[in-house]
Amino acid sequence: MIITKTPYRMSFFGGGTDYPAWFNQHGGKVLATTFDKYCYISLRKLPPFFAHKYRIVYSLIESVDKVDAIQHPSVREVLKYYKSKEGLEIHHDGDLPARSGLGSSSSFTVGLLNAMNAFTGKNSSSIELAKKAIHIEQDLIKESVGSQDQISAAYGGFNKINFYKDGTFAVEPLITNPDRLEDFNDHLMLFFTGVSRLSTEITKSQIMNIDNCYSQLKEMYEMVDEASSILTNVNTPLGDFGKLLHKSWLVKRGLSKKITNTMIDDLYNAALKAGALGGKVLGAGGGGFVLFMVKPENQDRVKKALSNLIFVPFKFENTGSKIVVYQPNGF
Repeated sequence: MIITKTPYRMSFFGGGTDYPAWFNQHGGKVLATTFDKYCYISLRKLPPFFAHKYRIVYSLIESVDKVDAIQHPSVREVLKYYKSKEGLEIHHDGDLPARSGLGSSSSFTVGLLNAMNAFTGKNSSSIELAKKAIHIEQDLIKESVGSQDQISAAYGGFNKINFYKDGTFAVEPLITNPDRLEDFNDHLMLFFTGVSRLSTEITKSQIMNIDNCYSQLKEMYEMVDEASSILTNVNTPLGDFGKLLHKSWLVKRGLSKKITNTMIDDLYNAALKAGALGGKVLGAGGGGFVLFMVKPENQDRVKKALSNLIFVPFKFENTGSKIVVYQPNGF
């Protein structure tokens, strides 16, 4: 059996500029981090005693004879990519719900690719996992997704990710005082709205409207360096990051009518009234998780104001996708 552990991510600034439709013309840039909530993929050779050849366990259970019959798009395309001939059993577990703005789909794909590489006796580099996951999701599944989630899941850590017009990317770890980063972590509050959604439905509307959003995306792109400077300059008040987060949210909500709704607007305004400096809906929008920056002395008030939501404590992490169990022999 092989088990991989792959982190989820939260993106602070630059989301939307990581779509090929944008960065192939203008370049892109995001500021994002992974945190200590994970996607687990277990993979083993399926014993030859069953009527089916492949068993896939996630929110559904699939037992099929052919790869083409697999419904889960990432599993199907990854197994086709590896030209899988042996029977396999694949299980997925996650610390947080899917379709919630944390890059869970890409964490799944990266974790499965990592497991399949190990199954074939190969080590995986971060850049290889990221590139393969982007290829699987964008070219084979043909989903309307960006490129930051796969990179964050593969590399881990707090990074500025640059996207270039030639399709390449570069990952720059954020270099700052560890105490500063811990203090920043302590200012962040994560809540689950209870609403899961398909991000591709929202991102399709953004991509279709991308030519009309030049000024907004350019402004969001420029905020990445400004936000990085706030975190790396210990003499700059951390509260400036929260104010910039609020400014970015006001810009982002204009990219598509599907990014926000009355429920999100109400809870966002309630958090601000209770003392939050700024915040955003993570991922494409429309539901999922919301993130706020709040001074520690105001956090109880924000929790009370959002008492109908699930509060999720977290810490930053820097591992990226890892093999945590490797016992490849036998069944």
